[in-house]
Parts: sequence; C-alpha cells; structure tokens
Amino acid sequence: MGVSVEVGEQGAYLARVGRAGMLLLPMITGIGEQVRAWADELAGEGITALAWDPFKGRSTDNSSRPELSELLQEMDDDQALAEQRELLDYLFGELGCTKVGVIGWCLGGRFAFLLAARDQRLASVVAFHPTIPSDMRPHHTYDAIAEAGGITAPVLVSYPSADTAVPNADFEALQTVLQARPAGATFTQYFPGADHGFSDKARHDTPVNADAFHLAWPQALAFMRTTTG
Repeated sequence: MGVSVEVGEQGAYLARVGRAGMLLLPMITGIGEQVRAWADELAGEGITALAWDPFKGRSTDNSSRPELSELLQEMDDDQALAEQRELLDYLFGELGCTKVGVIGWCLGGRFAFLLAARDQRLASVVAFHPTIPSDMRPHHTYDAIAEAGGITAPVLVSYPSADTAVPNADFEALQTVLQARPAGATFTQYFPGADHGFSDKARHDTPVNADAFHLAWPQALAFMRTTTG
C-alpha cells in the first residue's frame, strides 16, 4: 500500500518499489480510492508510482464531482505543469528512478501530452481518454493536440468512439500529429461505443465501458513495464 508524501509544498501519493517509475495524473476524481488503487497495482508490477494531487487534498473521497469540476475551471496550466515537473524531479532525484513515464486520465491525459512535450526525460506517455478538444476550454492555455508533436517518447493513447468531450475529428487530428513525429512510436487503442472516462469504475455499469477498460488496461501495463523497466 502507498502513503501520502510531501514534495516541496505539494502533497502526493506514493507507492514505492524500485527504479522504474510512473507519474500518475488523475482524472476529475483527484487522488481518490481508484487512483490510489492504480498506483498500488503499478507497485505490484514493479513500478514506483507517484500521483499528482490536482485539487490539493480534495477528491471523490471527500467532495462531489460537481465540486471538483468547479475546481478544475480554476486550474492554471503553467502552475499544474510546474507541480508535475517538481514530482518528476522527485522521482529521478530523491527516489532514484532511472526511467520514468507518465500516465494520465481525462484532464490528466491532456497534461501528460503537455508535460511530455516539455520534458524529454520521460520514457513513455499513456493517455486514457485525454480531454483535448480543439475547441479549447476557457482555463486552457495550451493546445494539447498541437503540442503533442513535440513528444519524443513512445505514446499509447486510448480513445472511446462515443467520447462527448473530444469529437472523433479531434482524435483523428491527434493521431495525425502523433504519427508525423520524427521520433517516438504511437500505439492506439480505439473502442467503438465506449464513453469518455470509460476507465472510471463509476462508468462500468455500462458493459461497453467495462469491456473496454478490461481490454485496454493489461496492454497499458505491458507498455509501462516495457518502457520503464
């Protein structure tokens, strides 16, 4: 089981096992029970997992999703990226990781692209149903689709066809950008009929979402083991 840690002035969740590492960027749930369970599972696979806290102690453990959605509208891209870079420094420095990747879900998937475009230390990028609409939200400073072209690491992106947050045309634009990179392999998972956020257990009462996650997750684990091991 992982523990809560302080990294500089920010809190995080750490499940530590060795020198392979992953930075976890949560969805709207924050570091709720589900994200902690994923971190613990990665540790069980031999990967040290460190989770960013996007809402500073608020999560689905103690707040409603509408409350967390309101906090999301106040999030600043540059501040979030600075916090994530600090966690990367901690993984490479204090924790002694030799290879580190990043995995994000929804809003975290968007930040996974932005972070990887800026930090060439990352060994891999995993983005589950990243929230990267071309019609940028008011609180977005950067266009994640355009910036994905600057990523040099291998990328695995998992997209559901019924994603109401990111139109299929935007996913196709992302694919074009990723596949035009001069370096970095692109792995794509595409799930017909699945919804945005299909990896969230709260959506698994819909069979197509549960089936998509149960197929996608083992492939993502293998990708993370391969790129950080």
